[in-house]
Amino acid sequence: MTISETRHGSLRWYAVLLGAAGAVLLAPLLGARALSFTLLVVVVAGSLAMIGFGLYRHRPLHRAPWYLLAASVPLFAIGTALRELGLHADWHPVDDLCTLAAYLCLGVAAAGWLQPRRFGNARDLWLDSTLIGLSALLASWTFLISPILRHGSGLDTVFAASYPVVHAVLLTVLAHSLATVVGSETSLRLLQAAMVAVLVGGLAESLTAAGTLVLDSELAAVPQQWAYLLAGLAALQPTMNRLYHAGEVHAHRSRRRAGAIAVALVAASLVSVVGADLGPGDRVVICLLLTLLLVGVLVRSERAIARSLRSERRAQYQADHDLLTGLFNRGALLRAPLRYRTEWAGKPLCLLFIDLDGFKRVNDSYGHAVGDELIAHAASRIRRTTRRADITARYGGDEFVVLAPRTRTEAAMLAEQLLGAFVRPFDLSCGEIPITASIGVACLSTRPTDTTVYDLLRHADAAMYHAKEYNLGLAFHDDLRKPLRRSIVHTSKPTSTAV
Repeated sequence: MTISETRHGSLRWYAVLLGAAGAVLLAPLLGARALSFTLLVVVVAGSLAMIGFGLYRHRPLHRAPWYLLAASVPLFAIGTALRELGLHADWHPVDDLCTLAAYLCLGVAAAGWLQPRRFGNARDLWLDSTLIGLSALLASWTFLISPILRHGSGLDTVFAASYPVVHAVLLTVLAHSLATVVGSETSLRLLQAAMVAVLVGGLAESLTAAGTLVLDSELAAVPQQWAYLLAGLAALQPTMNRLYHAGEVHAHRSRRRAGAIAVALVAASLVSVVGADLGPGDRVVICLLLTLLLVGVLVRSERAIARSLRSERRAQYQADHDLLTGLFNRGALLRAPLRYRTEWAGKPLCLLFIDLDGFKRVNDSYGHAVGDELIAHAASRIRRTTRRADITARYGGDEFVVLAPRTRTEAAMLAEQLLGAFVRPFDLSCGEIPITASIGVACLSTRPTDTTVYDLLRHADAAMYHAKEYNLGLAFHDDLRKPLRRSIVHTSKPTSTAV
């Protein structure tokens, strides 16, 4: 049997199972309590069987969340059965404690499944999800918790009012999952759908407890039974053993989170207008929640601004610097006269054009990786030799440029120091490599402009080629036509051994 046939067979099996489950779960509409209880037992047993079979067949590396999920299913069923069978008064508060314990197991399991394991802005992600949870809690207080507290008293009222709080926490975890998990595994989507079904069922029960909705207990249990089936189907999926795999959160995910937060906060801001008959205690709680939301929004905005500034600085750095060496790139070098026109006003300016001798032989003999390593080490020596006020740039390939507000004499001293920095061989991954350099220097006594910088580059480049051709090590452009003085303005290059 081919993989395609196996896949189609699995899809048909799931379709039949879901169709049968849909037909069975409509039985509570008939009002037969015994039939509803029987179906509850069947659904719970089927869900546990599917989870057990999935654990046995797929053998996930992390089993604890699945064990917690399996524990939550009978706990939910016990609480529901006690209420459906009319045993709430005799067994109270066992039914509520079982339901709350089931919610706790489900929440811990979901926290293990429904969040990525690696991402750079984890605090922002959880802050976004917490804001959504606070918004849900604000709406729950107005429409669920406050009416429950006003119309009842005692332990039953406390338990009934605690459910919306638990649902808000589960909604926070679910919102975090939907906004951040980048995988599209079927098992994960089924678990998310199961959590949605749990929240829908919990909302229906809370609305019934608040007196807003009149719903039979058999019908209210249908969403939870759907949640059991969806959880069982998730365990049968082969992707259930990949739920702990990490993923990166991309920019579009951030925009999705921002949109969800905006909708949630707008809805929360309307609560105080829509809610009617609010007492003093309600107003205190609503003001407190709104204050927490406002603080969260301010913190989130501040972090977003700080992250935006870091991104701008990173983008500016990448636009101005060579990624291999960390030196300025050619564009930043050409923009330097405009950027430093105030600091360089009235000062002489010299440009040193540096080229590595024999670099092509190194590249051809040892490969580009060693060539890049050599470029990085050479850039490090050049950077250590120059001053902070000097503009040190990688002009391209094995060519470097130093643009500095120095006199001709100071430029000659700097060039001598740079030549001395290349006397010692480079200790690379392939061994010691001796490399020397040729330097051409051009100086300017007038105020620099874009045109004069191009002239300096051209003149210094010509002087560098002259120094390389005659093995001089250093040559000044204004001395190229003065051969009698050349011995004064250059130093002989140390002889390098063959690579």
